[in-house]
Amino acid sequence: MSYFKHETALVDEGALIGAATKIWHWVHVSSGAVVGSNCILGQNVFIGNKVIIGNNVKIQNNVSVYDNVSIEDDVFCGPSMVFTNVYNPRAFVNRKDEFKNTLVKRGATLGANCTVICGITIGEYAFIGAGAVVTKDVAPFALMAGVPAKQAGWMTRFGEKIALPVAGSGEYICSKTGDVYVLKGNSICLQN
Repeated sequence: MSYFKHETALVDEGALIGAATKIWHWVHVSSGAVVGSNCILGQNVFIGNKVIIGNNVKIQNNVSVYDNVSIEDDVFCGPSMVFTNVYNPRAFVNRKDEFKNTLVKRGATLGANCTVICGITIGEYAFIGAGAVVTKDVAPFALMAGVPAKQAGWMTRFGEKIALPVAGSGEYICSKTGDVYVLKGNSICLQN
């Protein structure tokens, strides 16, 4: 076994777990799940069958990653944040054929206790604030906050707020990395 599994964790036969991943107390990884290398699954995490998790992903305590959620490399899922996979669940109606796909792109941060409604894409390096409820697609580098979540600014790859408006034009240089961000209209991009 090339990964660490705490004695209380359950990894179902067939699950694919990458090297150097750490699976902590009372975690359950379902048989169809794919978890990349160098990930951390904190206490009481659940990973469903139809879940793909990239490399270097940190999933903090009490997070359930349900079927049809895909998480790319370098994503941070804060404590007790929530994914859904059915838009209109009822206990007495079987809607497993209605699961919606959710994609969290590379480097995004999902803050503690935030909720991600199914069927959306969260862009690269987006930052979802603690307690936010995300109901629609999120642009790369966007800072989202509130219920429902609204864009409150932009964030660098390093995780610092960018001193530019939500829309307009301008340029920002990250003091930590020297990365240059260019704002055009209502999107921002990293200049190479």
